Amino acid sequence: MKAIVVAIALLMFEPILFAKARKPDGCVRPAPGSVVQGPEDLSSRHGVLRVELTYRDLMGANNQEEYCYQSPDGAESPTLRLNPGDLLILKLKNELKEPAVGMGPGAMVLGQPMEVREPCDSSIMTPLSTNLHFHGLTVPPTCHEDDVLRTLVQPDSPPFEYRFRIPENEPPGLYWYHPHVHGFTNPQVLGGASGALIIEGIARANRLLAGMPERVFVIRDMDLLHPNAAPMQSGNVPPPIVLRDAEGDILNMSTGGGKPAKDLSINFVPMPYPDYPPAKILVRPNERQLWRVLNGSAITYVDLQILVANTVQPLGVVSFDGVPINEDGMAGNRILWESHILLPPAGRVEFIFRGLPQGVHANFITRSVDTGPAGENDPTRPLATIVASDSASKPHLRLNPSPKPLPPPSEVWLGDVKPVRTRTLYFSERPKNPNDPKSPTVFMITVEGQKTEPFDPRNTTPNIVVHQGDVEDWIVQNRTQELHAFHIHQIHFLLTDWNGVPVYEPFLRDTINVPYWDGKSKVYPSVKLRMDFRDPNIIGTFVYHCHLAEHEDGGMMGIIQVLPRNAPSVGSKPADKDRQRKYGLLNAPNR
Repeated sequence: MKAIVVAIALLMFEPILFAKARKPDGCVRPAPGSVVQGPEDLSSRHGVLRVELTYRDLMGANNQEEYCYQSPDGAESPTLRLNPGDLLILKLKNELKEPAVGMGPGAMVLGQPMEVREPCDSSIMTPLSTNLHFHGLTVPPTCHEDDVLRTLVQPDSPPFEYRFRIPENEPPGLYWYHPHVHGFTNPQVLGGASGALIIEGIARANRLLAGMPERVFVIRDMDLLHPNAAPMQSGNVPPPIVLRDAEGDILNMSTGGGKPAKDLSINFVPMPYPDYPPAKILVRPNERQLWRVLNGSAITYVDLQILVANTVQPLGVVSFDGVPINEDGMAGNRILWESHILLPPAGRVEFIFRGLPQGVHANFITRSVDTGPAGENDPTRPLATIVASDSASKPHLRLNPSPKPLPPPSEVWLGDVKPVRTRTLYFSERPKNPNDPKSPTVFMITVEGQKTEPFDPRNTTPNIVVHQGDVEDWIVQNRTQELHAFHIHQIHFLLTDWNGVPVYEPFLRDTINVPYWDGKSKVYPSVKLRMDFRDPNIIGTFVYHCHLAEHEDGGMMGIIQVLPRNAPSVGSKPADKDRQRKYGLLNAPNR
């Protein structure tokens, strides 16, 4: 009786997304060559978005593990849509059953599955553990919000509730959600565990987008469906020799072609090697659209381009990594017209697609990416054929036709702030067994002056301690012969130097490529980033890492602690624990 009364009360006083009665029976993936459909949209109502997601896995084609988030009506990886100031209440039920087959070299089991632990302070880290990271959002790194260090949900746990409010000043744009369990992120993301999250209001930042129809495309990678197939060749050119790294991924062939390390899909429509049957994107003739594109790949870079009869079509970029390119509101209505757009894993871009005349076809492709001699092979290949036709359905979502301008920024543009200090960090690698070069690789990111070692989740000592309100410059070097993608949780940053050369970018990022080392130069490739720790929402402990999930799992991650503005700089010694609790810096379980 009590449950009935509660249910009636919720129906009366809380907006709820009603679901169809159909019981989902697992991940459902489209066939190659299918028409690309947009993910289901779940939008907030009256300032609240309530979501229920069940996290499942199953064995797909060629014994590949597939992971999926499903809403009660069976929709897979729905797009979550919220406004600044909205409350997100997301209940995640873990129903994983099969162990992950792609455990990274840095994977650890910190407890035993039969132990009973609070999800907020769990030491159970197994292939069946999961959690959620809301990539790019400036929300607190605490349990039930955006903590990934201690929050671990097990299959026998009741639905775990994420509950947080989107900051009023969160930039409008494209974000995403995915699991973030150290040692097991790679197989889960590679299996499809990801979804888009949109903060509404981008037309408020750029009024040229007002009323424009919008599309969401999530590019994902996966293990090769036909791993033993030979590349398609022209003439009598022999297929290249396929070399693999210690983790089994196909190395960069420096040819722009050949066998890729991974297959790709767009909104789950696969384009499998070797013939790459493209997906189909249907558009209405001459209709401009805002395309929101997420590279949700685990390890694959994409370099996006649209061609009509081999002629490059300009792409009107309006946002990167969820942030409009308007210098924090000081330069509105800005569009950067680009011939191609390079996105690392986790990168997002929002651009204007200019439209096509009736009957015209275009090719949406990814160009080859030089990931370095030790990097994976990411060759040129098609993603989709774009077809302009009157029979194409109208996009069901359009941006606000009469948007109110965003309020002026309350803080100084990050590029105009003098940093309080400069730090140097560097990526490095070594074989797990120094006597065996073919042993799995250990991946590391190190603060200069500290011991070079992989991330250990049992060690809670932060590598970096800052205060809320600080702005710092970080020089991130790459001392390896493959590309790495630097990412930090909770904040965005500004690129100010590329290989020692000053650059000017009118936008912020949360993920960036760091060029690979040639193995000979005395100066390592680097980027200089202006890091912004001014937002009080980020007080707490969170991580930075390479966003190639295999590298992250293998140890290429570090911990940063943001102290309150006037808090003393405390460490991790026992005598400091009371002071840490006083300032809310420990992710203690909710009691």
